[in-house]
Amino acid sequence: MERILLIYKRWTITQENTVRQKQLGFTLVEIAIVLVIIGLLLGGVLKGQELINSAKVKNIVNDLRSVSTFVYAYQDKFKALPGDDPLVVNHVGAAATANGTLCNAPNPSPCAGDARINGAWNSAAATESFLFWQHVRLANLASGTTVTADAEYLPRNADGGPLGITGDPVSTVVPNPWPANFYVCTAGVQGRFARQIDTTIDDGNTTTGTVRVLGAAAGGTLATAATFYAVTPADDATLYTICIAN
Repeated sequence: MERILLIYKRWTITQENTVRQKQLGFTLVEIAIVLVIIGLLLGGVLKGQELINSAKVKNIVNDLRSVSTFVYAYQDKFKALPGDDPLVVNHVGAAATANGTLCNAPNPSPCAGDARINGAWNSAAATESFLFWQHVRLANLASGTTVTADAEYLPRNADGGPLGITGDPVSTVVPNPWPANFYVCTAGVQGRFARQIDTTIDDGNTTTGTVRVLGAAAGGTLATAATFYAVTPADDATLYTICIAN
């Protein structure tokens, strides 16, 4: 009997030690499983962020291209440029605001009907570039409010930066001023997006071609440096103004 009790006691001690060892830590298999799960979660997060960034770039590219489409569609329909149309009331209705200065001998350019959309691309005053948005919306070419005093009147790009158009020069670079009929510009674009946008539309060089970066100025109305800004991976987090020439 005593021998049986001794064997039982030893067995009990062995079981307690086994339980205690299991409670001391994880096995290699358990650790491996946890690491795999963590890797999958991190991969999913990074992939999700990559998809979000790609979607932003695609939307900004669409924004830039859409503005050009508005110009050509309006011009094809009314034989005038939106914002510069001297007969805009006749074309899109009495709700339109016309540029009050018509082109004639006493009124040289800039004026309504000079075939150029005058005013800074990000103008908040009643310039032709500002009225452009009202005209294309009243012509049912673009969505958005037609009330110029509305806080939501001026459009924004997919990343929240301002979006606009101008026929005035956006560069004072001499002797190569980057000529075009008009420019579509947007600001608040991260450097990484600016490089992707240039690669998607143009030559991947932010200082040449039809797409260029004007600089990191908050408003970005003019580029006055000797050259346009060459965005590098080191500038990925910096916000820039980018324009496309048409």
